[in-house]
Amino acid sequence: MLFNSIDFAIFFPLVFLLYWTVSARSLRGQNAFLLFVSAVFYAWWDWRFLGLVFLSAAIDYNVGRALEVTEASSKRKLLLACSLVANLGMLGFFKYYDFFIVNFNTAFSFLGMPIGLRALHVVLPVGISFYTFQTLSYTIDVYRKRISASHDPVAFASFVLFFPQLVAGPIERAGALLPQFQRPRRFDIAKARDGVRQILWGLFKKVVIADTCAKYVDLIYTDPGSMNGSAVVLATVLFAFQIYCDFSGYSDIAIGTARLLGFDLMRNFAYPYFSRDMAEFWRRWHISLSTWFRDYLYIPLGGSRGSKWFQIRNSLIVFAVSGFWHGASWNFLIWGLLNGFYFIPLLVRNSNRKHLGEVAEGRMLPNFRELSGMAGTFVLACIAWVFFRAKDLSTAMDVFSSAFSSSFFQAPERLQKSLIVPLTFCLIVMIGLEWFSRDRQYGLQLDGKVPGWVRMCIYYGVVFLIIANAPITNASFIYFQF
Repeated sequence: MLFNSIDFAIFFPLVFLLYWTVSARSLRGQNAFLLFVSAVFYAWWDWRFLGLVFLSAAIDYNVGRALEVTEASSKRKLLLACSLVANLGMLGFFKYYDFFIVNFNTAFSFLGMPIGLRALHVVLPVGISFYTFQTLSYTIDVYRKRISASHDPVAFASFVLFFPQLVAGPIERAGALLPQFQRPRRFDIAKARDGVRQILWGLFKKVVIADTCAKYVDLIYTDPGSMNGSAVVLATVLFAFQIYCDFSGYSDIAIGTARLLGFDLMRNFAYPYFSRDMAEFWRRWHISLSTWFRDYLYIPLGGSRGSKWFQIRNSLIVFAVSGFWHGASWNFLIWGLLNGFYFIPLLVRNSNRKHLGEVAEGRMLPNFRELSGMAGTFVLACIAWVFFRAKDLSTAMDVFSSAFSSSFFQAPERLQKSLIVPLTFCLIVMIGLEWFSRDRQYGLQLDGKVPGWVRMCIYYGVVFLIIANAPITNASFIYFQF
């Protein structure tokens, strides 16, 4: 079920009404109701994979309980290994089996020893990368004795299957989200209003900007080698906005939906295109995944302890794994490593934590140094996005070949004025609101910054743009494929 669909527009109001009336009589009733509707939400896509989510939840719930009563180090390690093998095994089979089979066949054929292993063309369960990491963080934290094991299977299963963030995050930590299922929740009108505004902002970014950008991006990236350079460059820039608005839009809707149900989810994006270097970009982009890799991979590898080469090695491993997490493709691996190489000069100069505060803090406009830093970071991100968007390495090379040809100085091909003029206006609106609200959680969080009548005009304007751009068929979110 898509957040931007008629199905969800009917589903969620019914859930909201029943949640705060019928099921609100007891905490266990609320959790059981959330578990049921979350199962319905996931089964709407494909009910056959619902058992996989419950299996992952059951494994980690029982491993957590066993860890709590086990003191012997060897047994605790064995229990943790069971969780890791089971969860990563399921993720590896569904997401990477065909990739490795195809590459093994290619490698052995190149060596003159064809082996003919058969790919299974396995269907990737939606959200498996997200809920796998979420349940793993629970087991690892119980193993490290940072949190206590859950003794409520309904609350734990509700935490794993919580529908607002089940299929594309944010990837929540058990220490932050699970306790919210274990304490009473009361309806808060202020939180509800804030949630509605954030949902509205997420829909604006997805429906108005991301889906409109996709029309031109898909057209050009279908055969970039036959397009002129300016068209390819424009499509790449528009893809940068498409993927940001698509994914951060999903996160905004997820966070707003959860807030309407009395839950607080972690922030997943913090205006990454206002970053002044790539280290700041990765502190602001997909925050739940970046911090997951920091805590469960980078720090266990040794983190920033040791020599510079040691830090560089650890960083490249994290970025490579992050790229491969996104998909079983050499393109994603190159995308991850390229971002890792962007990081190296900052590590060498000890400037990777230079920009921790808000850009242009206390000022309306950035200075030249800040502006050039943001522009340079955006260009580097766009170069990396080519590998993320292109369907294979050959297509990515076609993009660069066209972009750096003399045709770059020609007018972009296939550009429709009826598309680019309103899109440019909406991009200006989005960037302007996010810049104005860069000290807040999202672009429409305008309380206390502008008069009430101005806020209402903005809200109604956003609603109008969403309705005006609503498609007949709803486009899926990009990160559903991961």
